[in-house]
Parts: sequence; structure tokens; C-alpha cells
Amino acid sequence: MIPMSLSEIRDLTGGVVHGTDTPEAVLVDAAVTTDSRECEPGSLYVARVGEVADGHDFVAAAVQAGAVAALTSRVVEGVPCVVVDDVQTAFGQLARGVVDRAPELRIVGITGSSGKTSVKDLLASVLSSVAETVAPVNSLNGEIGVPLTVCRVTPTTRFLVAEMGARGVGHIDYLTRIAPPQVAIVLNVGSAHLGEFGSRENIARAKSELPRAVPAEGLSILNADDPLVAAMASGLRSRVQLVGLAPEADVRAEDVTLDERGRAAYVLVCPQGRARVTLRQSGAHHVGNSLAVAAAALELGLSVDQVVAGLGAAEAASRWRMEITDRPDGVVVVNDAYNANPHSMRAALDAVTAMHVTGERWAVLGGMLELGADSEAEHASVGAYAASLGLDHLVAVGEGARPLGEAFPGAEWVPDTDAAYELLATRLRPGDLVVLKSSRDSGLRWLGDRLAADGGPGEPPSPSPSPSPSRDADAQAVTR
Repeated sequence: MIPMSLSEIRDLTGGVVHGTDTPEAVLVDAAVTTDSRECEPGSLYVARVGEVADGHDFVAAAVQAGAVAALTSRVVEGVPCVVVDDVQTAFGQLARGVVDRAPELRIVGITGSSGKTSVKDLLASVLSSVAETVAPVNSLNGEIGVPLTVCRVTPTTRFLVAEMGARGVGHIDYLTRIAPPQVAIVLNVGSAHLGEFGSRENIARAKSELPRAVPAEGLSILNADDPLVAAMASGLRSRVQLVGLAPEADVRAEDVTLDERGRAAYVLVCPQGRARVTLRQSGAHHVGNSLAVAAAALELGLSVDQVVAGLGAAEAASRWRMEITDRPDGVVVVNDAYNANPHSMRAALDAVTAMHVTGERWAVLGGMLELGADSEAEHASVGAYAASLGLDHLVAVGEGARPLGEAFPGAEWVPDTDAAYELLATRLRPGDLVVLKSSRDSGLRWLGDRLAADGGPGEPPSPSPSPSPSRDADAQAVTR
């Protein structure tokens, strides 16, 4: 956090100070957080009122952990507070104040229906090899997650990578006013949240808010292989670079090969020259991800050699994204079940199809949420696609995945993750590979953890894991 006094925070947010007569002497110089458990000496606690909890109930715990003040919507006696009408709005104003106090900061915004977190992690890894870089933890990409990320900027931070999701038109525009990008990356326009947006064209309109926010001297990096994304180039103020496999792409990949784990290598072709890139992440879809990263890093001043070295060294940083576990018994578990839409489902299936196995390939797939009226058809389409790849087994988990299983000849349907575990625990054999993919709330990531923990000699069945209990009102509004 760039140090600020409580009086400065008051002025940024238009709030009223309570609990101290000397707000200019109360200094916030540590973590700004919505979770009282993350507070430390010098922290500011942001007391959100969430769906299941009221952050004001945890102000005392935050102070006990070291917080020097709180951002609240009502007075909390005995605690220095900036009281505002709306905590979420005020948090965004505070974050923008942090940006305005960091004139040397370069901001990269990333959006897309899928792949944002993978690209965020990869870009942060490459940039941090040359300068201090701040990027979101996990997938903090909404109206609370972006301010949380921005408030981690320090006086010595050079690069900020901001992942930006949307649940409707106008959401990304709001986020760009908090973290105005000099570089924008738009990955793809898929079917995530189709039920809320109504059409892919509306999704494209929402995603285009990111490049439209880039100034004339900035750069918009657009996926040449997605027609809806490439079309966003029209009418932008900024310079544009197309990235992808298409021959017209300014930054493109040639001679792509995959090793036995499905990890890509290719020749990077860009205005600065040509170089061989080797990636550590499994899946051909990471070629496009890495091209977007290369374009951004080159724009930010890295050399081709630095970009190639950074891409080659980067490991997956966020959980449940193509997370590969080699069990002691020879079973390979690929847990890619943090989230899913039809595009990312196909990418995961392509990835495991490209991997070398000595046994059989299993796909364990759950429901994709928020697809609207097209949900049944989209699930069936993914099931048919899985069948076309020649996978040996498909297990559809949960009611939402029924159409998916019905489109795959010989698929097995189970009602929940416990039933899926019982089936797989008795059927998986050494040399088999099993991939798990679903929307987050379908819960297959926990099943993946459970399967990954099994497989040792005499290993007893592991208990079904569950997420940590919720405390503060700290849901981060993760969006797509």
C-alpha cells in the first residue's frame, strides 16, 4: 500500500471520520483488506456488507489483528473509521487514489470469457523477472477484487496486472476508471454468462470496454483468431496489435509442436524479431495466451530474450488450472475445474487428448452455469465434442451435466461428486489419465483434490474436502 493518512482517505472517498480527532496522524501503510484475518499492523479494514455476512461485525477482530482504521458505512464505536454512504464505491475511489499517487506505474488490463487468470499469472511471472509487479491473487477481477489488487501497489511497484471480468455491460468500464490501462488484452468472446448478457454480441460489447479505455499512446492487444475480438480494432483511439496463429497477426506463433505432456513450443514472430519459445503449461490454448503476454511485455520495454526466458520459466500460479498430479500408483489427475464454459471445456479436452498416456483417458465433467436458454444445447455440444476426440470414458456429474453425458455414447451419469469419487476410486488403473472440468459452483475442483490425494500403497479413501468456512463479507465478485 502507498502510505496514506486517514484524512487523505476521507478526502478521496468523501467520507466522515469518526473515532479520532487527529485523522492526519493515523497512517495506513500495510494491507488493505476485506478479510479481518488478513489484517496486520498498519492495515485498513474494508467493512463490506455481503450476501451472508456483515463486515462491520468483524471490525473489532480486524483492529485486534493490527488494523489502524476501517472503511465503513456506519460508525463503529472506539475504532477510527471513515464512514461513507457506500463502501464498495468508496473502496474504488480509494484504489484510484493509489493509482494517482504512482505516476510511474504501468497498468495492463486483461479480459476475456476464458483464460484471464492464466494470462494474468503468466504476464505477472514474466514482468516480475525485471521489476516489481502486482497482480491479483487467484481471480480477483470484480468491483471488490480490482481495488484489493490495486491497493497492494507500493511506491516501488512498476507494473500492475489487472484482471477485469464482467457480469453486464458497463462493469469493465467502471473497473477501468479505477485502474486505467495503458495496455489492454482481450482474449476471446465465449458463452460465459450468456444467460445474463443475452448474446455473444452483448458479451463482445462488454469486453470491448477495456480497449476503448486505452489512450491514444497506449496499446490494445486483440486476438486475431477470434472474429468478435479482432473486430474491436475498429474505432479505437489506441494503437492495435493482433496476436494469434492467423498469418495477419502482428505477434504470432509458427511451427507449433506439443510434447508428451501437451506442452507447447513454437517460433515467436513479432516486429522485434523471431525466437523459439518453450512453455511449461499443458495445453495448446496456452500458445495464444503466451502470445498476448509477449505482446504486452514487449510493449512495456522487455527485450525478446527477456520475454522468451520469462515465458519458459513461468509455472502455473493459481490453483485448479490444468493442475497436474502424478499419483504414486501411476494415475495422472488433471484438475482444471476452477471454472468452465464451452470454450474452456473444449480447450481442456484438447489438452488431455494431446498428452501421452499408457492407459485410458477419463473426462469427469460437471455443469457449466449461467449459459441461459442455450445451456442444454451447449452441454450436449461439449459431450459430442468429447466423443469426437476418442476419449475412453466420460462421467457426467450432477443434473446440469445430464445433456453432456447423453451426447457421449457409453457415458456414465452420477448425481454428485461423492458418487463420482466412488466410481473412479474403483475403476481408475495405473497409466490412466483423468481430467476434471466444471463451473466452480459445481464443485469438481474438490473432487480433483480428493483424487489427487489418493493412490499410495494401501491408501484409504480420502474424505470429501470442503471450502473454508466463510467469515467476513469478503466475496470478491469474481466475474467472467
